[in-house]
Amino acid sequence: MKLFETYIVRRVGMMFLVALLPVLAIIWTTQVLQRINLVTDSGQSIGSFAKLATLILPTIIPIVLPFALVIGITQTLTAMNSDSELTVMEAAGARRSIIIRPIMILAIAISVFSFFVDNVVEPRARVAARQMVAEAYADLLSTVIEEKNFRRIEDGLYVQISQRLSGRILKGLFVVDSRDPAFDLIYYAKEGAVDPSGTSLLMKDGEVHRKTADGDVSIINFDSYSFDLSDMTQSRGQATVRASDRDLGFLLNPDPNDADYKAKPTGYRAELHRRLNDWALPAIFALISLVIAGDARSHREARLHPMVSALTIAFALRWADFYAANQIENAPNFIGVLYGINIISALIAIVLLFRNRKMTMPVSIRNRLSNWRQKVQDRMPATPGNSNGSGA
Repeated sequence: MKLFETYIVRRVGMMFLVALLPVLAIIWTTQVLQRINLVTDSGQSIGSFAKLATLILPTIIPIVLPFALVIGITQTLTAMNSDSELTVMEAAGARRSIIIRPIMILAIAISVFSFFVDNVVEPRARVAARQMVAEAYADLLSTVIEEKNFRRIEDGLYVQISQRLSGRILKGLFVVDSRDPAFDLIYYAKEGAVDPSGTSLLMKDGEVHRKTADGDVSIINFDSYSFDLSDMTQSRGQATVRASDRDLGFLLNPDPNDADYKAKPTGYRAELHRRLNDWALPAIFALISLVIAGDARSHREARLHPMVSALTIAFALRWADFYAANQIENAPNFIGVLYGINIISALIAIVLLFRNRKMTMPVSIRNRLSNWRQKVQDRMPATPGNSNGSGA
């Protein structure tokens, strides 16, 4: 790689990281805060929460990479144009490929990295995160619930205990169960215990209050009572693996006996084509950015900032991909639409680059902007001392 190409790669790479890291940190923080209930509800340590936050990071990286690259390319080329570097290159007869080649090498490298993260790292991280959350809630009653604090086990089910003893013994049980809309149940028991399998809560010497929807209340005293936990422990102790959690090998050749695949086979088809499509977005967005900002422009030319134009097109293209990928699950014809959007966009950008065509603002819009700017200047108060008239 030539010295000037290395210079361009270094500048674009630095600006790419400057754009990537803050945006990645912001999105990562919002995603992590949505899972803060793992600590508050299950009593996990800060170390466990930090591990879960780390596992979330690979799910965000492939989304942010293409847009950070657009910012890096357009901002770098705009700065080079402002410093007249692109003008000097063009006047010296340098070919446009001296700019295109290093940027596309960087974009292809980022696309390959995105493919690796999306198809290798992210599925493993997703499965590990799901398993971690499932294990954290698996034995919630006997080991996690704090004494003398109400704790929500799931929607409509709350538990409080006054004391926890050895041998999974619980003192002073208070359970509220309003999951059934037909009636509410409130359990009091002096003592209880979770059986070794974790499938039931055994309560002794207590009473249950049953309140129906019309307000009638019945009270039953009991010497022993078994509260079923099997539905919760089975779902909490085992992580449910979805299509987005599978690696590329499974998506290409799914197990026909897999329960989730049998339930939603079309979801696996949609996920496969999304994976095969999204990894190329950094390279496609780089082509679009080069078309918009890769040539010398006059500083007096009326146009939007190249970053705004490139990001607008990139967001529109990403939204179209997202819509098409979601429609594949119900309409297989959208598979061709998904690939066609990106292929056509890339071909248009390549043709414009090879023909050295500049993306310029239409004359009518440019004239309207000029007229609008002139009207604004005419309405502004004149600065003292700039009057053309002379004093008497």
